[in-house]
Amino acid sequence: MAVKVAVNGFGTIGKRVAEAVLKQDDMELVGVTKTRPDYLAMLASKLGLLYVPQDRLEKFKKAGIEVQGTLEELLEKADVVVDATPGGVGKEYKPLYEKAGVKAIFQGGEKHDVAGFSFSTLCNYEEAEGKQFARVVSCNTTGLLRLICTLRKHFKVRSVRATIVRRGADPHETKRGPIDAIVPNPVTLPSHHGVDVKTVLPDLDIQTTAVVVPTTLMHTHILNVRLGEAVAREDVLRALEEAPRILVIPSELSGVKDTAKIIELARDVGRKRHDLYELAVYEESVAVEGDELFLMQAVHQESIVTPENLDAVRALFGLASREESLRKTDESLGLVRTFSEILELGARAFGK
Repeated sequence: MAVKVAVNGFGTIGKRVAEAVLKQDDMELVGVTKTRPDYLAMLASKLGLLYVPQDRLEKFKKAGIEVQGTLEELLEKADVVVDATPGGVGKEYKPLYEKAGVKAIFQGGEKHDVAGFSFSTLCNYEEAEGKQFARVVSCNTTGLLRLICTLRKHFKVRSVRATIVRRGADPHETKRGPIDAIVPNPVTLPSHHGVDVKTVLPDLDIQTTAVVVPTTLMHTHILNVRLGEAVAREDVLRALEEAPRILVIPSELSGVKDTAKIIELARDVGRKRHDLYELAVYEESVAVEGDELFLMQAVHQESIVTPENLDAVRALFGLASREESLRKTDESLGLVRTFSEILELGARAFGK
């Protein structure tokens, strides 16, 4: 029997999760919410999926947008709600979810304490079963954890030092900056990203720094990982190439050497909204000096957490093993593991 999923917040993350839920054979999308009339609200209305908070009904009525009911009525239909509201807002809805008796999945914009359990598929999938609440960690933390937990599967990881080069805004956020600055984030170090990783891997020695730059496309991570012993570069590359949700890009061979070209690649292979669910690792950046690993990777902040939200639904309800959830999610969304596979997507996008 399919788990009934509601999505509270039909924006950058919510619309992607809602669309992904529709592609699952063990989930049913019962509705989404908006708090203000806009084109996404109109779209959700046309799909017969739009619900709104009780105090916003009159606003939508005046705008001529038909709604199916209130948020409270939507929760009565749901087994689980994916809270994709703006950062810090999810905690305000938690009492409503508790009252309705539904499970809830929060996003990385919320503090760890709102759920008491932070989730990353490759790291702690099995620990989520039976919990009422989970928090899918942020885009940057998801990228870091995919890499670290893949490395820990093959090698001992003694410490991680990472610099996060953050995008200044998502493409549609025209009122955010910076415009002509590189801004330490924060000025006092370390940054919160390492702290967030430790909500999933509390035993890990990790420190991070971050800056915000005037770009909208992706984040970039520059990593130094100290391993438990000297390793060969080829062994590291093999581990990354075999891992799910990591795409090793042969940048020298392909010409894909920056975030703009990664996004252009996603466009050219037919990815909707140029989404790149995979963590992109630049092959030429991977270097090993004794027990130290250096590499650079790119994170598409708008889409990378979409697969983890689907896995979190399955994990909370015990619907599937981690391996089965990875398979179902990745096949339904068209994730790839190798550069040749993404080129095959491109060939199909061109009708070949």
